[in-house]
Amino acid sequence: MRAAVLQLSAQGMSSTKLYNYIRIASKQGVKVLLLGEYILNPFFKELQNLSPSMIKEHSEHQIKVLRELSSTYKLTIIAPIIIVKRGKIYKTIAKFAPSSTSYYQQQLLINYSHWNEEKFFANEQKAIESPLIFKIDGFKFGVMSGFELHFDKIFEEISSKNVDCILLPSVSTFDSYERWKALILSRAFTHNCYILRANRIGEYTQDGFTWYFYGDSLLASPNGELLEHLGNKEELMIVDMQHSEVLRARKFWGFKETIHKRSSL
Repeated sequence: MRAAVLQLSAQGMSSTKLYNYIRIASKQGVKVLLLGEYILNPFFKELQNLSPSMIKEHSEHQIKVLRELSSTYKLTIIAPIIIVKRGKIYKTIAKFAPSSTSYYQQQLLINYSHWNEEKFFANEQKAIESPLIFKIDGFKFGVMSGFELHFDKIFEEISSKNVDCILLPSVSTFDSYERWKALILSRAFTHNCYILRANRIGEYTQDGFTWYFYGDSLLASPNGELLEHLGNKEELMIVDMQHSEVLRARKFWGFKETIHKRSSL
């Protein structure tokens, strides 16, 4: 399975870079392309100063563009996008397939005093469900937000789904570089699946303080190894993943089998 991460800063209403990079990815045989968080929309802190109608107009434009690109180039695009319905604002991850579009509403949102998405967005608070899961050419993907990677409950919901790769859009900043890398590699190892992470780049300044988004989009192997990663610049990363490598890692380490033998006790 050939996939790609497009590491970008927020793109505003311009679609030029999306067109150019997606055309390149298509020529290279990419089947799935992943974008980071707050690429299609302004960063969360900026959204707080925009009206719902302005956010809706911006998002509808981006949705139209990505539907056209997915259909034209016959690839699936996974992209976080802000949705506005009846004046309420929702944080979602969209799956743009050549013939359909679906949305995953993020279940767990950041709720810190300096960054409170849970308070701002209208996402429903309910019992944790499985994140978005889909299959292409027999290769199974799961989609969750970067923040959701922290929670064991999410993984309980997908543990029986035999996901080959978790697609992880994120918006990591501050001094979290090493912590995020350690978390991703650990989750990939304990669940014996690939994790493909897309982190945005760029910066946001508020009251003289700058939030730096450092990139480091990466691919972790089912054995918890770092296979590929980017720096902090705009870049397209194309990767190849093998279903056989997932099966080999699960057989070798036997984590799932150890639990399965005890499931009826």
